[in-house]
Parts: sequence; structure tokens; C-alpha cells
Amino acid sequence: MAISDSTIQEIKNRIDIVEVISDFVSLKKVGSNYRALSPFTNEKSPSFYVSPSKDIFKCFSSGKGGDAIAFIMEVEGINYIESLKYLANKYGIEVQEEEQTDEQITAQNERDSLFIALKYAGEFFQDTLWNHSEGKSIGLSYFKERGFSEATIKKFDLGYSLDAWDGLMKPALGKGYSEEILEKAGLILKSENKTYDRFRGRVMFPIHNVGGKVIAFGARTLRKDKKQPKYINSPETGVYHKSDIVYGIHQARQAIRNEDLCYLVEGYTDVISMHQSGVQNVVSSSGTSLTKEQIHLIGRYTKNITVLYDGDAAGIKASFRGIDLILEHDLDVHAVVFPEGEDPDSFSRSMSSEAFQQFLKDNAQDFITFKTNILTEGGKNIDPVKKVAVIRDVVESISLIPDGIKRSVYLKSCADLLEIDEQVLISELNKILIKNRKKDRQHEERESSAVDEQLADSLQSKQEEQSGNTPFYVEKECLRMIINYANEPFDEHQKIGEFILHETADLKFDDVLINETISMASGFIKAGKKVEPDMFIGPSNPKMSQLVIDLLDMKYFISDGWEELHRISTSHEKEDLPTATYKVILRLKRKKIEEMLHHNEELLKKSSEANEQDELLQMIKQLKTLFDQVTTELGIVVSK
Repeated sequence: MAISDSTIQEIKNRIDIVEVISDFVSLKKVGSNYRALSPFTNEKSPSFYVSPSKDIFKCFSSGKGGDAIAFIMEVEGINYIESLKYLANKYGIEVQEEEQTDEQITAQNERDSLFIALKYAGEFFQDTLWNHSEGKSIGLSYFKERGFSEATIKKFDLGYSLDAWDGLMKPALGKGYSEEILEKAGLILKSENKTYDRFRGRVMFPIHNVGGKVIAFGARTLRKDKKQPKYINSPETGVYHKSDIVYGIHQARQAIRNEDLCYLVEGYTDVISMHQSGVQNVVSSSGTSLTKEQIHLIGRYTKNITVLYDGDAAGIKASFRGIDLILEHDLDVHAVVFPEGEDPDSFSRSMSSEAFQQFLKDNAQDFITFKTNILTEGGKNIDPVKKVAVIRDVVESISLIPDGIKRSVYLKSCADLLEIDEQVLISELNKILIKNRKKDRQHEERESSAVDEQLADSLQSKQEEQSGNTPFYVEKECLRMIINYANEPFDEHQKIGEFILHETADLKFDDVLINETISMASGFIKAGKKVEPDMFIGPSNPKMSQLVIDLLDMKYFISDGWEELHRISTSHEKEDLPTATYKVILRLKRKKIEEMLHHNEELLKKSSEANEQDELLQMIKQLKTLFDQVTTELGIVVSK
């Protein structure tokens, strides 16, 4: 099904791009625009800008840009239709859908095909769990033995894969899914002489992306066969990158926002049991080491993470790197340790929901107390040599915190806890910071330089465009003026867009994409419509979208001091738009005359007919006169 044009227009009319993007990043007002750290890269200097007047965003560190719909597609990893549905839900708009044509269905790309196949597999595994004798007797019985209610099982779309080589593959092929897509989705495996299901005889845990689409599966065997791994997971695919996602984020994200806290556990069943106990702001790293991408994902919804551990001290020590990574990304971290032999799943099932939630609140320790207790095994009277090692270890973690005030607070806490002079810790911290800064300086300079160069190049490109040195740049300038100022008055009779189109009506734009975009703008203007950037931005023509985004007047995004820093001056064309527009047209005409001159001179060199030569000489003379007139009007000094 496709969303109707009227619904799409209503969504676009209701969108507030600042409001939409603020759900994911912390925007700071800079002039008439907004700035933030990029949600797409792990940058340290903000290069992500939002222009509410133009309804677009631009990320200089990643090159991404577009409208609010494009932002949701990028940040949530979903397609255009799902992005529209997300925004419709946000603004309470009823979605009217239309049947897709055969051509539209055929045009679905591989990514969409993977999502469709994975959705089918998820529904198939659920149906097997509830309606197949094997699924009910083995899979459903197992989940109920774990204490999961039917509502909880359905909430997480749990399922069961038949203990057969083609339990999924055979019906999927019968439904028209190709072996190629099923393999690319990680659902089947191929050997030299056999093709078969990846998941067989296992309870199934679908893994959803933030938008709720099934992107992969975790599968647990119920056999006592030691040759079989207890859990197997989907491989990396075009829609699933395990380092980027946490299990349960779709079900938990609203609760995480509401509570301003995320509980982080290890396994699928930990997440599910906690939900059933009334704790919904919980996700799992699914047994893998915590990654910066997963922390970045959680950080969209809260800056507070509480890591839940079972009583295994060795396992806790092994996970310290995850805590350090959380601190490094400027999130606040606490920890809760369960009694020996217990984990979040078993412990949550051993008591009432109220008692479990109270336990989490009462036993949350800041990372200093937690790490010190683990490293000293809960005692203060430890061997001096070991105490030195513990202090250094804790101070190393504190050094990773970007915020200086937070570091100071934690240092004082550490000094009190380990009964050591705070000044000694400050001295040790400074040594570590100096060492780390030396190590990181080159990397930071490279990163900062890359952003600076992008912005400086953008300004330099603007100068090159205005100089009219190449046909591409002068054509691009015409389009830039239309995109940014088409609706502004040129004089009392016409607007700038109308003036440019009238003056270029007899000219041919050599660049195909520029020509296509100007033709589209011409259609809007002739129809009496106001030209807006978002008219050219959308999934149907990504190249045009990127061109228009790049041409939007980005110089107003650049902070004060850029011109002085890079010794590049920008023309403030808005002070006199009619003059700036007229000069753009003159530069375009000058370049076109220059091309015609060159073309006729080449023809003259090849001509052997006297009459033809006379005509060409006459044409060249006229063109030179025109060229000189335009050059003089532009105020360009040409050396003879």
C-alpha cells in the first residue's frame, strides 16, 4: 500500500523540523538557525545545522541533508513510507493509503525486499508457535514455563522455528520469495549441494529496529545437545548491523524517554522478564560487547544508563570497558549487582513487580562506588600495592568523562571512598589527561580540519561560482538564485524567479540535472506557485535533492569569525538582491557568448568557403562586441 498524496501533503504542512529533530538531538539556537553535534557521526565539534525557515537540515561531517522526512529515514534507518507513518503518528494524522501499481511494486529495492522477507519470517515463526502442534508443545510451553504471559509473548513477537530443513524455506518459496533474498536476509544457508533453513527447532526472538521493523532474529535451542550452540543469531545483512542495534529498543524507547533512564542487561529474556515486571525502559546488548554505536543509539533518548549485572565478579570486571565507553560518550552510568546466582530474568520473577522496581532504585550505585567495591572486593583495608592499582584504574575511568565539572565531583567521591587526599587524585588525573591529550591531539586536529575544510571549500566554491569561471558554475548560480530567492521581488513588476526564467528562456543549460531542476521550477512559477526548497527534495530523485540542499544558502549557517579565520569574504547579496541577480544573468550570458565565440572560431579554422568565412567573421565580430559590453557592465577589467 502507498500513502495518498493528500496525506503526504498534510504531513508536510504539519511538520516542524526543529521539533522533529529535537526528539533526537539537543539543538542550540545560533542566529536564525540551530546547531548540534551530528547524530550520524561521533564528532566533537558541532557541524549539524537546521534551518527552520527553509525546513532543511545539513550535516557537514557526514554530507547528509534534507527535510524532516529525510532526517527520520536516516536516523531511524527506515524507508520513505515508514518515515511518513512515523511523522503521521507524531502529529496525530490519519494515514490514507492507496493501492500500489505493478510498476511501484516492481520498483521496490533490495532493502525493502529484505524487510518484507523478514516480516514474513517473523509472522511465520509466530504462527508456528501458536498454531502448529510442534510449536505449541515445545516453543509455547517453554515460554510459559519461563513465566511469560500470552500478552508478553505477543508484545515481543516471539516465535518458533520447526525442526525441519525447509520448515520456513518451502512455504516462503511458495509465496514467491526468491532464494537470493531469503539468503541475503540471513534466513537460509547454501552449501555445495544443499539449501536449508538457518533456524531449526529453536524458539525465536525477533530483533526490531527503532521503527519496529524486524531486522534479524536471535534463536535459542531447547535441546541438551552440547554440539549445538545455545544461541545463534542472524548474520550481518543489508538491514542488520549488530553493533548498531540493541534488543528491545522499539518496545522501550518511549519508556526510556519518559523515565529519562535506560536499564542495560545482557540477554533477550532479561528484557522480556523486566517488561513483565513493569520495567519497560530496558534494552539488551544481546550478549555482545557494548559498542559506541549502541551507546549513541541509547543516547538519543536519555543520558542516563544503569547497567544490571548478575553476581559473577569475573564477568563484571570483564565488562568494565563498556562502562568506560559510556563515560567517554558523556552519559551518566550507574550499576546494580544482583545477588549471587541471580540475573535480571530470574530475580524479577522471584518477587512482586513493586518489590523488584524498588530493589533497582535502592541498589543503584554510581560507577565510582560500584567499580571500587568490585576491585577491592568490598573492603577498604586492602594491600597498599593493590590499592594504588585500584586508584589508578578508577582515575583512568574518570579521565574519560568529557565534562570537567563531572570529573571534579567524581574525584571528590573517589577521594572520600578510598580515603586518599583529593589533591593527589587531581595530580594523577592531570597526568592522565595530559598524556591522553597528546595522544588525541593529532586525531582531533585532523577531525576539526576536515570540518573546517568542508566549510571553507563551501565558501571558496561560492567565490568560484560568482567569478563565472566555468559553464557549470554559472549555470549552478542561476539555479541557486531561483532556489533561494525565487519569491523575492526583482522590481515592481516581477519576482526574481520570473526575471531569471525570462532572461534564460532562449539559453540552453548544458548540465542535465540543473536543466531538469530549472524546468521543474519554471513549471511551479508558471502555475503561480511559490517556489519552496522542499518541492525539489524527496526520495524520487535523490540527486536533485542533494543538488538543491547543497545550493541552499548555507553561508548563514557558518558562525561569526569564519570569514576572518579563512580570509574568505562572502558577498552579502541579500542587501541588494536585484543587482546580485542581474549580475548572475550577465555572467551566464558572458559565458555562453564566450562558448559561441570559441565555437565559431573553430568553425572558421576549418572553413574553406569564402562566403562561409565572411559570415563567420561577421558573427565573431558581433559576438566580441556583445562580450565586451557584458564584460564592461560586470565591471571586469580585461588585460589587453
